[in-house]
Amino acid sequence: MQVFLVGGAVRDELLGQPAGDRDYVVVGATPAQMLAAGFTQVGRDFPVFLHPQTHEEYALARTERKTGSGHLGFVVHAAADVTLAEDLERRDFTINAIARDLESGALIDPFNGVADLNARLLRHVGPAFVEDPLRVLRAARFLARLAPLGFRLADETRQLMQHMSASGELASLPAERIWQEMAKALRSSKPSAFLRCLHECGALAALLPEVDALYGVPQRAEYHPEIDTGLHIEMVCDMAARLAPGDDLIGFAALCHDLGKALTPPEQLPRHLLHEQHGIAPLEKLGARLKVPNEHLAVAKLVCRQHLNVHRIAELKPATVLKLIESVDGFRKPERIRQLVMVCEADARGRGGAAEKPYPQTGRLLRAFDAARSVKAADVAAHLRGPAVGEALRRARIRAIAAILDT
Repeated sequence: MQVFLVGGAVRDELLGQPAGDRDYVVVGATPAQMLAAGFTQVGRDFPVFLHPQTHEEYALARTERKTGSGHLGFVVHAAADVTLAEDLERRDFTINAIARDLESGALIDPFNGVADLNARLLRHVGPAFVEDPLRVLRAARFLARLAPLGFRLADETRQLMQHMSASGELASLPAERIWQEMAKALRSSKPSAFLRCLHECGALAALLPEVDALYGVPQRAEYHPEIDTGLHIEMVCDMAARLAPGDDLIGFAALCHDLGKALTPPEQLPRHLLHEQHGIAPLEKLGARLKVPNEHLAVAKLVCRQHLNVHRIAELKPATVLKLIESVDGFRKPERIRQLVMVCEADARGRGGAAEKPYPQTGRLLRAFDAARSVKAADVAAHLRGPAVGEALRRARIRAIAAILDT
């Protein structure tokens, strides 16, 4: 029996990055031997075991054979005679097909993953890459994580991904897996690499057609020097990742805030009248198809509807600011105000030449909200009953907002 550390733990160690979960492959062992050594079996489709002390995962070396369509159309073979090289060959990228012998510390690198790490290249292991359509999403998601380190996609891997996108196999992916990969990409520091990779290989049109439709749609150059709406979305997602690291809810709202611009009639371009209203229908369609979490979808809708109002908050009357706060259910769910202004700031700074510009609207809305929230019905309407209480509270909140905005 030999034990090897494999996959992401080895890759991240060689890159000098913080390590995540540590996964192990066991060669030359049977399930009975693992159980006798005190391991607990947890895998159903193939033998995976938890270490009796560390509870880390140890999987028996295995091979996979394509037997059907889609992401799950495989038969797995795990046995004591499966070699380490055979196990590594089934992996997706060369940088994930490196192992370290726990006993000797030696690296086993049959597919030159170390060289690709040094060259900052994301390359598939072999022709079996095309058998699993999920690998298209994984490639884009890895780029979102590794692009800040200078990684790029190998040309031959891009060609394979283009072939896979054109084949229709992506349609077999479960909505939950698409969302999982997308959420991980939105939590990364460079979501734009995820979007750009999928767009260039044709997968974005298959998986997120509402977002893909934004590429090539022009905007007014005085507000958007980058012109292309698709490029703007990339920049906004990156800015959202910078302002709210690891927050895929903020990232999703940033991704979807301008979906209505794809529906602008050609004769109106580059203006986008009422795009904040037109974006709700494609957002709901995308959310239903991918089974997006309810809270993500709710916040994205609020941002879609209200982002222009936040941008021009200096022009709004105090009563209108109060309506804005109420429209996002701010008094009952105060976190919504923070989420709204966070995405709006990402929108404002996610455009050519604006990354370091201040966004005073954030402080203005937060101060107005704090002032309005500080007003209590007991303080302004203790002697009133019925609808008069609500009206008195509304007027007092407007006065509080006015006082703050005047200063």
